[in-house]
Amino acid sequence: MIKVVRGNPTPEELAAALAVVQARAAATAVVSSGAALPAEDWSDPARIARRTYRAPGPRAWARTYWPA
Repeated sequence: MIKVVRGNPTPEELAAALAVVQARAAATAVVSSGAALPAEDWSDPARIARRTYRAPGPRAWARTYWPA
């Protein structure tokens, strides 16, 4: 139940606020129904390094030089 504590919202403003609350509740329900990671897996390095990188090109050595 939602209660207006201050002000006098128009029906359009109240409908917009309720739409936001319903969308937020639906998004939370979708996220909470998914498989969440256990707390001990949050800092797992394998989770961070899931991206694959391209192989270096033939002149990759030239791009690694940083002049002093």
